[in-house]
Amino acid sequence: MLSYPTPFTPPTTEDDRLSWLRLIRSRRVGVATFYRLLEEYGSARDALRALPEIARAAGVEKYTPCPEGAAVAELKAGDRAGARLICRGDPDYPAPLAEIPDAPPVLWALGDPALAQRPMVALVGARNASSLGTRMARKLAEGLGEAGFTVVSGLARGIDTATHIAALPGGTVAVMAGGVDVAYPLENAGLADKIARQGWCVSEQPCGVDPQARHFPLRNRIIAGLSKGTIVVEAAVRSGSLITARLALEQGREVLAVPGHPFDGRAGGCNTLIRDGAVLVRSVADVLEVVSPEAPSRPAAAAAPGRDRPRASAAVSPAPPDSSTRDWRDMAALHDQILDRLGPSPLAEDQLIRDLALPPAAVAPELLSLELDGRIARHAGGLLSRVN
Repeated sequence: MLSYPTPFTPPTTEDDRLSWLRLIRSRRVGVATFYRLLEEYGSARDALRALPEIARAAGVEKYTPCPEGAAVAELKAGDRAGARLICRGDPDYPAPLAEIPDAPPVLWALGDPALAQRPMVALVGARNASSLGTRMARKLAEGLGEAGFTVVSGLARGIDTATHIAALPGGTVAVMAGGVDVAYPLENAGLADKIARQGWCVSEQPCGVDPQARHFPLRNRIIAGLSKGTIVVEAAVRSGSLITARLALEQGREVLAVPGHPFDGRAGGCNTLIRDGAVLVRSVADVLEVVSPEAPSRPAAAAAPGRDRPRASAAVSPAPPDSSTRDWRDMAALHDQILDRLGPSPLAEDQLIRDLALPPAAVAPELLSLELDGRIARHAGGLLSRVN
C-alpha cells in the first residue's frame, strides 16, 4: 500500500495549540523535525506520543517530550507579558514568513499584527554604525514607510536602532532574539516599548528568555523571511548582517546593499555583496525599483555572499519541506554523515554534496540546520568546516 504525506493543517483548538507548543519545545525537536513529525503522524498530539519510541530507536534513552505543565507555564508567561501566541496557519501569521522552508511553527507577538500584512522590507547593518550609515538608514526607512512598506529590523544597536526610530511613524517590525518582553540591548528598552505599542514585536522564543548567541542566526532568518528584500547599510566582511543577507538569498528574496569606501571596514561586507550581485542602493528609489509590486522581476543575480553560485528562484513553495522519504532517524543519520566528512579544514559545499551522493535539495536544509545549531561554519567561497 502506498503512503502519502499528511497535508499541513494548522491547529484548530486550544488543545492543538498546546500540543504544537509542547512539540516544538521538546528536546531535539527543531523546526525541520517538527514539520517532519507533523507530516508523518498527522497531528502534534500523535507525534508527542511517538517521540519516546522514535528517540529510543535513534539511541536516545529515557526521552520525554516537553511536559504539558511547561507549555502551560509558557502560555501564562505570555499572557502576563500581554503577548499573543500565533501559530503557522493562523490568519495573523505573516504570509511571506510561512513560505520559507523553516518557518517558525509558533511566534509570540506584541503590538499590531496588521503591519505584517503589508509588504515588508528589512534594513540591517553594523552595530558600530557611522554617522553617514545611520543617516542613510533613516532616509531609507522614512522613504519606505512613505511608500507603504513596513520596515523590519532586529532592534540591535547602530543601524537597526536608527531604522526602527525612523520607521516608527510609517510602521516597523522588531524581530527579537530573546522573548518579545526582553529588550536587547537594554538601552533599547524604551524603543522596544514604543514598537510594542505602535509597531509589532515578534519572536519565536518564549517570553522572559534572555537572548543567547545561538538565537541570533534564528532571528535573522525571520527578518529575511518576513521581507521582500533585505537591505544591508553597513556590515563588516564577517557580520550577522551578512548572515541575514545570505538567508534572504537562500529564501529567494532580494538582497540589496549600500556601497561604502573601500578603506572603511564597515563597508567591506556591503561592497562584497554588490560585487557578488546584490542591488546597489543609492536612495530609496533604487529599492522601490526592485521591491515595488509593479517592479519587473529581475534575472537571477550572480551569487550568494562569498559564493560563486546562481541566485535561487523567488518562487518558494508555501508547504513544509517534503520529507515523506526520510524520517527523524534518517535525518539524524544524514547529520552524522555530514559531520563525519567535515573537519577543521574547510571543504567545498559542492564537493561535500558529491561525496554524499544525494540531491542538493536534500542536503541544503540539513546544512542550514547544522549551521544554526552551531555545529558547522560557512566560509568565503562556498566552503564549510566542522565546529568542534
